[in-house]
Amino acid sequence: MKLTVVGGGSTYTPELVDGFARLRDTLPVEELVLMDPARDRLELVGGLARRIFTRQDHRGRITTTDNLDEAVDGADAVLLQLRVGGQAARQQDETWPLECGCVGQETTGAGGLAKALRTVPVVLDIADRVRRTNPHAWIIDFTNPVGIVTRALLRAGHKAVGLCNVAIGLQRKFAALLSVAPSGIHLDHVGLNHLTWETAVRLGGPEGEDVLPKLLGEHGDRIAADLRLPRPLLDTLGVVPSYYLRYYYAHDEVVRELRTKPSRAAEVAAMERELLTLYADPELDEKPELLAGRGGAFYSEAAVDLAAALLGGGTPYQVVNTYNRGTLPFLPDDAVIEVQAAVGAKGATPLPVPPVDPLYAGLMADVTAYEHLALEAALHGGRDRVFRALLSHPLIGQYAYAETLTDRLIAHNREHLAWA
Repeated sequence: MKLTVVGGGSTYTPELVDGFARLRDTLPVEELVLMDPARDRLELVGGLARRIFTRQDHRGRITTTDNLDEAVDGADAVLLQLRVGGQAARQQDETWPLECGCVGQETTGAGGLAKALRTVPVVLDIADRVRRTNPHAWIIDFTNPVGIVTRALLRAGHKAVGLCNVAIGLQRKFAALLSVAPSGIHLDHVGLNHLTWETAVRLGGPEGEDVLPKLLGEHGDRIAADLRLPRPLLDTLGVVPSYYLRYYYAHDEVVRELRTKPSRAAEVAAMERELLTLYADPELDEKPELLAGRGGAFYSEAAVDLAAALLGGGTPYQVVNTYNRGTLPFLPDDAVIEVQAAVGAKGATPLPVPPVDPLYAGLMADVTAYEHLALEAALHGGRDRVFRALLSHPLIGQYAYAETLTDRLIAHNREHLAWA
């Protein structure tokens, strides 16, 4: 089995490699290709990756290359984890929206749109080259904004599934609070990427007992603190929103906070410099503890499970991003939703979802409309399309904000926008 990671020079990659090494019975990788145009980073990450495999007695071969066609040739699955523009672009995404009084974040709001505009054309070019070289390969997208990027891939007819680590992180957290194995927790997870709610936490599987009321009753304070939302709100909702919902439920509070501290991009950039120094140590043969602060917790386990299931093994039920196709009747069939699905060699089929409370359905519908307009802007360009997408976003919505944000988005991303 050959797997290719596009963006293999990311400081995330040792987390992924560690998962491939530990879970080799689930996903028997014979060749792992790390592809990245940044050769200096790639060699540091590739060296550590080989040492991790050696330490854990994994017999698979790890190769590195900056040649995409070579990397994907013969691959069974291609995992995308790229960041167009690097941390410098992320720094901008988190800065100029704040100047207009809007959340500055890399996947949500105006910053998320900027990232989508930079990313979608690049990802589609990669996917086209994968299809020409190896049309049977699966594409697993971990590149944000996952919902928009996955929708672009599926709309272009690619064999693609989107992946996020929010659900697996909550599964692990709830399992620890309940003192059960993670495999014993099944989430009724519903929404869009980075806009999801846990409406039930079931023991044993899709038909298991719902212990969410118990979780909230006994551990509500801790869950609320982790989400940085007030406990009474969770009691009123009776569900657990993802931490990204704080950008909606406490928007002005978040803006005030973000204006008074260094950006997350600056923190990550500093961390990456330190990580790359650690990766250069020829004695280091395991992922360093510092990597846990980089983000992407349990990413490797989610990626292994998904790849294994698409290639004929793995866990039968997983939270993924895929076409709606009637699962949520209030959304278009071609909306990309994030729900529990049965995953196999033919792809992902969403499990039935109980009726969704209008409080959540309404916000999902609004953001789905924004994602449609965002994809149109990413595919076809043009200031008017960017403005329409921004005006439609629930976190923006006012024409004066949308006008200013449109101009700033284009100014800060001109080098990445062919039409600008």
